[in-house]
Amino acid sequence: MEYEAVIGLEVHVQLNTTTKIFCNCSTEFGAAPNTNVCPVCMGLPGVLPVLNEEVLKKAILAGLALNCEIAEFSKFDRKHYFYPDLPKNYQISQYDLPIAKNGYLDIKTGGTKKRIRIRRLHMEEDAGKLLHSEINGVNYSYVDFNRTGVPLIEIVSEPDISTPEEAHLYLSLLKNRMRYIEVSDCNMEEGSLRCDANVSVRPKGASQLGVKTEVKNMNSFKAVEKALAYEIRRQIKLLEEGEKIVQETRLWNSTKEVTISMRSKEEAHDYRYFPEPDLVPIIVDKKWVEELKATLPEMPDTKFERYVKEFNIPENNAEVITSEKDIALFFEECCKYYDNYKSISNWILSEILQYLNKTQKKITELKNLTPQNFVSLVKMVDKGEITSRVAKDIAPEIIEKGTTAEKIVEDKGLKQVSDASEIEKLVDEVISEEVEAVEKYKSGKTTVIGYLVGKVMRKSKGKANPKIVTELFQKKLL
Repeated sequence: MEYEAVIGLEVHVQLNTTTKIFCNCSTEFGAAPNTNVCPVCMGLPGVLPVLNEEVLKKAILAGLALNCEIAEFSKFDRKHYFYPDLPKNYQISQYDLPIAKNGYLDIKTGGTKKRIRIRRLHMEEDAGKLLHSEINGVNYSYVDFNRTGVPLIEIVSEPDISTPEEAHLYLSLLKNRMRYIEVSDCNMEEGSLRCDANVSVRPKGASQLGVKTEVKNMNSFKAVEKALAYEIRRQIKLLEEGEKIVQETRLWNSTKEVTISMRSKEEAHDYRYFPEPDLVPIIVDKKWVEELKATLPEMPDTKFERYVKEFNIPENNAEVITSEKDIALFFEECCKYYDNYKSISNWILSEILQYLNKTQKKITELKNLTPQNFVSLVKMVDKGEITSRVAKDIAPEIIEKGTTAEKIVEDKGLKQVSDASEIEKLVDEVISEEVEAVEKYKSGKTTVIGYLVGKVMRKSKGKANPKIVTELFQKKLL
């Protein structure tokens, strides 16, 4: 029998406010344990929470970016459960009246668009963090309450995802949109973005859903893919062997690459939700929502389609460039000074992104880099004034110091040599020095010409026109 998977994702995004959702404590990451706490986030008797307006604003922006309906009336609820890092023994969340609902994201899979519906987006406070250690052979657990009360939005999709690959695409687009609207850095390593997955399998074409399991503890998109793939295989194997699937929460073990049973899954009624009595309901003005909507930037997937259509650049280039808003904006600025958009995109990918990866910097930190100076480099290559090798050599100086390509080339005498007679001397030198390689070429191994051309390029310090070099070798080695 052939089976199909049904997947729904629950994504927690930490909002990048400077203070917590219901108090003035700092949300700084990495502070000493239990230093960013106060009576409110610790849930001490007699305290009253007050909603941070910036949290509400960013939650609405996130809802709008995910094509959600923004509720004019919503409220907070208490979600009761006991865990050592939850000081109040309940979490302030939203249950039946969330701030946003009925949204969607369109992912591109197999050359076609697929709509993943979003059921709801709600605000809630984060819990603390357990720290485990061993001292003299004895295991200890400590609680750090710094994260308690940090603002989160939870985004719950409908079970519209069919494969682990689709889950990855959905998460990538969601992450990019949250970063474009600057409500979160979505840093999974620091816990700013976390994902739980609900997955079930059923006979292909069936309408009834199978028994689902929830998978937690996935700290990267690749881990989500692997965990879902494993869990789908595990459930299918159980069904094929006549076993029953148990509704439960399972943890992903990244070392063994398996899911492990954690606990039986709670239903909503087990949390004993009831309205939070210490917080008034939220009434959102429609005019304010429209004003916030007007501030939204062009979304990454929309930019992607526009870049491919308007700038006619390769899809891979467009995908990489639009993955970071600041890089996309830099690309657009460059396009104002030069119309070879494909060439600009190629050089951004090969030089700027390589530099950023190497230095672990953001493009906004490159204060001396200007679109005009970078474009000057691309133009000189396209015009044949410098070789690609020279361009790669001087690119870091342009990025770091903001110097124009023309000045560097002039100061260092790096202009491309296209004088055939001058290049011919170097070609003749290489032919006399590389007898073995020349014989290989003459015997039919024409790929060796790349080696010979490289020798000339080194002799000319990268300045010889490689096209002329190649033509001269082909002519002389007939």
